[in-house]
Amino acid sequence: MGKFIEINPIELKGNPFDKIGREWMLVSAGDSGNFNTMTASWGGMGVLWNADVCFAFVRPTRYTYEFMEREDYFSLSFFGPDYRHALRFCGTHSGRDVDKAAAAGLTPVFDAPAPYYEQCSIAVICRKIYYQDIDPKNFIDSTIKSHYQQKDYHRMYVGEVVKVLKRIE
Repeated sequence: MGKFIEINPIELKGNPFDKIGREWMLVSAGDSGNFNTMTASWGGMGVLWNADVCFAFVRPTRYTYEFMEREDYFSLSFFGPDYRHALRFCGTHSGRDVDKAAAAGLTPVFDAPAPYYEQCSIAVICRKIYYQDIDPKNFIDSTIKSHYQQKDYHRMYVGEVVKVLKRIE
């Protein structure tokens, strides 16, 4: 595997609609003794409160939620197409039941405040600065409710980008 170099967030390449919504990402939190990851296709990147930020959405029913609540940092890991199977696995299995990283063939790295993966092409390390629970009474478009048949509304985490790591071969 390659090693990583730190880059400025401004140097990130790619369309966020593709990277997040179509290619997916792993949201991870915890430490080397206890961590979890989940696949996400909802999220965003931008500027808020004069900071480069990422938005991650986690349902309270997900095991990763416990880690997001406990930890001060989280990561977003982006992969090339060869790892689609690993992301699919991490999105369809619970860390309560299986070591998802091992089962998906991913190697966690713990040299940052949040875990990321040796196989990822980009890792964005974020410090939590805000959260907000999705409130259905604020849905202006009533079709959004169809995403919440179980009424398990996401919590949105806003993380200030503290480090962006790019894998080099």
